Amino acid sequence: MELNVIGAKPVTLSETVFGEEFREGLVHQVVVAYRNAGRAGTKAQKTRSEVNGTTKKSKKQKGGGARHGALTAPIFVGGGVTFAAKPRSFAQKVNRKMFRGAMISILSELNRQGRLTLVEGFGIDQPKTRLMVGKLDELKASGRVVLVAENAPEALFLAARNVPYLHVVDVAALDPVSLVAADKVVMTTESLKRIEEWLA
Repeated sequence: MELNVIGAKPVTLSETVFGEEFREGLVHQVVVAYRNAGRAGTKAQKTRSEVNGTTKKSKKQKGGGARHGALTAPIFVGGGVTFAAKPRSFAQKVNRKMFRGAMISILSELNRQGRLTLVEGFGIDQPKTRLMVGKLDELKASGRVVLVAENAPEALFLAARNVPYLHVVDVAALDPVSLVAADKVVMTTESLKRIEEWLA
């Protein structure tokens, strides 16, 4: 499988990385697990036994209308919460084989849909936003764009930080959520080789 490279001759892509069928169930599971891993899980509420207040019966049983016990009951303002949330972990187990399979599936689908673009290099050696905007116009990349650049200079990250919906990553930092949400993924040929070494 060949793909055109802007500014260079076409390169041959690995069928095992960029030519696999889309496995929606696997991709969904990995994306959900990745997002859940970023959740703090620190929400905490107090039950009726934990709120500050006396548990003494608030009034006599008869002759005062409705019968009530302690004012720490959930029906009172300032009382406890019936099913109080407690700190917990949202982490889901995803083994290495599943993660790699999902990444292969995502990259293959990006290639099929024409959302993957290859370049020889970005050619940005100054931290200037206008250079990055001009490069994106040249590549016809709009919307949510992910730039994958291995060993990228600091100037590239600085030039991209003021451009909305633009995300610059190296191969080690690639994640399924960013790739799935991207309208266009632009990667260098050097990054392509690293990805093939990693996933092939």
